Amino acid sequence: MRKVIGIGETVLDIIFKDGQPIGAVPGGSTFNGVISLGRCGVDVTFISEAGNDRVGKHIIDFLRENGVNADNVSVFPESKSPISLAFLDDNNEAEYIFYKDHAHDQLEYVYPEIHQNDIVIFGSFFAVNPVIRPQVVGLLDYARSHGAIIYYDVNFRPSHKDDVMRITPNFLENLEYADFVRGSREDFETLYKMDDPDKVYASEISFYCKKFIFTNGAKPVVVHAESGLRKTYPALSADTVSTVGAGDNFNAGFVYGLILEGITRQEVEQGLAEEQWNALTNYAQMFSADCCKSLNNYVSKEFGQRMQTELKGSEINNEQNNK
Repeated sequence: MRKVIGIGETVLDIIFKDGQPIGAVPGGSTFNGVISLGRCGVDVTFISEAGNDRVGKHIIDFLRENGVNADNVSVFPESKSPISLAFLDDNNEAEYIFYKDHAHDQLEYVYPEIHQNDIVIFGSFFAVNPVIRPQVVGLLDYARSHGAIIYYDVNFRPSHKDDVMRITPNFLENLEYADFVRGSREDFETLYKMDDPDKVYASEISFYCKKFIFTNGAKPVVVHAESGLRKTYPALSADTVSTVGAGDNFNAGFVYGLILEGITRQEVEQGLAEEQWNALTNYAQMFSADCCKSLNNYVSKEFGQRMQTELKGSEINNEQNNK
């Protein structure tokens, strides 16, 4: 089976509504996506750090309970787990405040095995943080040299707006490594003061990466790709309880679709057909919509079981077709 390797931060998300805490769940941008992929039966490994405290132990246990390989999550003796406060507004959209013990950004790990057509997913400030840049670039170089597909989620929060100039070289380098780039309206308003997906693609993305996905909350998804492909996809309707993990699960669904549809690195390089984009975007939106139905940051276990069944069926069909 193809593997997914995620690299990113771990946090404890404390969720507030009307000024009162209503939930606390393990989180982190890439973390949320790999939990959902683990629940869906995907072979997934997570590279990260966790605090040497009760929260850190809970986060590592939670990864393993959900089928994620946590052997590459480092714990340093004096470290404390980061905390995120997510404040839900009347539409259950979240505004964030982050608290992190930056003194312990170290990220020591051994590269997991990466093979042709495996998928690496990374993003958020973690992906551009100068302190751990050598370790992130090392993984990206290793992944590219071994034929992996690289998916980059920009996920650049307004809380880091004062860091834009400092991280821009790292951001542009990430775009060059990526086979797929996804970003939200909020990301590009923060980075470039731009909110038009066509202008963002033409002026900021296309030179570095040809496959671009622009998301905008409950508004349509816009996809740009080589050969002039531009397509919009209406958002799936959902009874939204929280949007905290919506984008992270969009990523997870897209990656799940790459595996289910058997899309290889060679096909990615050649350019995807419109039907393939349709399938990938559909899975991305399904995962995102399911996540929004609860205060959790991931798809439900019931949804995961259904996707796991679909994935197993696809693998059996592929084996029979290859005989």
